[in-house]
Amino acid sequence: MTGTALPACTPDHGLRIVRVANFVTPVSGGLRTALRHLGEGYAAAGHEPVLVIPGPRASDELTPQGRVITLPGPEIPGSGGYRLLARRARVEALLESLAPDRLEVSDRTTLRWTGEWARRHRVPAVMVSHESADGVLGTWGLPSGAARRAADALNRRTAHAYTKVVCTTAWAAAEFERIGARNVVRAPLGVDLDGWHPGGHDPAVRRQFAQDAQLLLVMCSRLSPEKKPDTALEVLAHLRASGVDAVLVAAGDGPLRARLTTHARAARLPVTFLGHVPDRAVLAALLAGADVALAPGPVETFGLAALETLACGTPVVVSSRSALPAIVGTAGAAADTVGEYAAAVRRLTDVPEPVRRARARAQAERYTWPAAVDAFLAAHDAARLPAATEPSR
Repeated sequence: MTGTALPACTPDHGLRIVRVANFVTPVSGGLRTALRHLGEGYAAAGHEPVLVIPGPRASDELTPQGRVITLPGPEIPGSGGYRLLARRARVEALLESLAPDRLEVSDRTTLRWTGEWARRHRVPAVMVSHESADGVLGTWGLPSGAARRAADALNRRTAHAYTKVVCTTAWAAAEFERIGARNVVRAPLGVDLDGWHPGGHDPAVRRQFAQDAQLLLVMCSRLSPEKKPDTALEVLAHLRASGVDAVLVAAGDGPLRARLTTHARAARLPVTFLGHVPDRAVLAALLAGADVALAPGPVETFGLAALETLACGTPVVVSSRSALPAIVGTAGAAADTVGEYAAAVRRLTDVPEPVRRARARAQAERYTWPAAVDAFLAAHDAARLPAATEPSR
């Protein structure tokens, strides 16, 4: 495509939007969900989405989210199954053969070179910022000042490499705005309001984990250091020490699962670790039957799991240091210390159940996937084609 005019999006010509992502596994959560819904939305809008991800073996298949190409990639030790597109030459050759009209990248570290490739081939490219750079560096133990300086350097290179940087919240955009980046655009994610619904509540599912008089807490999260899942166990211990008969269910897997299981057993905490829950109906029933959910990750830039929980009618207590306070609004609460989390749980459960569940659902209804798809298409300067299927809103 070098030396040719950029393709236009005309009523009879959709765009080939090639999306490249790392850190996607069959059991990963938010990123995999976002990629699927956006791909389905691009296809419904009349475009041709192609997703390139790493996996244990090569594959190429057509799916509802478009063509999905898997390239063999090494597993990152201690990551709980994450893999990388490590062979740059192979990815470059694939991009050359695909000849994208637009490029969308979901990894601003190991895949940042794709911005350079796109510039050489005159392909408009966007980088989707799915995490806070200084926040993640901080969770790795880097002092705050050093983390901020390293993040600023990384973000300057990212903003320079791509046509646009897409951020899902104002909180996520802040680290780019502080370095003066002028190519940042906002595009929120969404939630499947039909799949995640208060009607999924099943008393039989709740009774598997809690007695009628017990307070059922749930945490739906990857069990990895940046998610701070240990906070949920500390909150449970605090509540029980203050006389609240609470239990916790953790849905999700990750490298910290063994350590957390050992801690819960040693402290005699009533915690059920479900691991990855592949059946969405079962997970929705669990979320709809819980009294309160905990989302303690301090570097969440959007929080799809929290939004799905709200859609099921369950309020969420989130980290005040993340983007989630703006997402949950008055349907949840924000906290920093363990004591603040426990107090927030009590405040939310003091609200009559029908009221707090209605508030949670109403907050989730502000975020739909069709609106998210439109925002991402706008970032790509791509229109919804007139002949495309109009999604329900």
